[in-house]
Amino acid sequence: MRRTLLAVVLAVVSVTLFACGSSGDTHSPTTSTRRPEVLTPLVIQEIPHDRDAFTEGFLFSADGRLWESVGHVGKSAIRELSAETGTVIRESPLAADEFGEGIAEGPDGVVQLTWKNGVAKQWDLESLTVETVFAIEGEGWGLTFDTEQQRFFQSDGSGQLRIRDRDTFAQTRTLTVTRNGKPTDELNELEWVDGQIYANVWHSDEILRIDPTSGVVTAVVDASQLWTSSERDSEMTLNGIAHRPGDPPNRLWLTGKNWPSMFVVDLPLP
Repeated sequence: MRRTLLAVVLAVVSVTLFACGSSGDTHSPTTSTRRPEVLTPLVIQEIPHDRDAFTEGFLFSADGRLWESVGHVGKSAIRELSAETGTVIRESPLAADEFGEGIAEGPDGVVQLTWKNGVAKQWDLESLTVETVFAIEGEGWGLTFDTEQQRFFQSDGSGQLRIRDRDTFAQTRTLTVTRNGKPTDELNELEWVDGQIYANVWHSDEILRIDPTSGVVTAVVDASQLWTSSERDSEMTLNGIAHRPGDPPNRLWLTGKNWPSMFVVDLPLP
């Protein structure tokens, strides 16, 4: 009888400990096997774009000006574009050995990543000069700013997004992105729109809409019909997402590396 009672007590204790241990796991990624909806963009305007621009970042600042980060060693720069004509209004080059990547506007200016140079640069947009240089580890790909919780999200070519402090740019944690219940990868240029993250996928014409809390991909934008010319090579990939202040949340500005056009598109409303 004593043995039976002891066995019951041990069993209850074991179940309780297991439940407590499971509830404390805060590092496992949230997954969902539900297939994300597929969205086909409707083109409402096509605007010329510099064919020499190897687009790595695309952004409307809060005052409505359009900015672009262009890559390649010796050719990297940050530039202001005319949203009406696509022409370059002004630009500032990076150092000759730096490869420019994603850009995002934080509370103290626009931050521009570099690919493998280990630095991110914070620009003053009026003088177009560098005010602060942040040291970063790993590769820099895409960047966006969470205007709600005041933090940066950065991609590095993997399926994880690095979350960075708004002031120090220090990494605070990571978010694993999952699609159909499985981790994804090659996340590139990023944009924050209406509480969601939109991400280009390198070497594809897909844009993923990502829940910034769970990392789950909730929708896939199929942009394969935007530029279908046979002159496209594998590196002329879609890689520019911008949302203009005042536009409805389903309206995006899209372009890519060495694309001849910027496309203003509307996504289907829910």
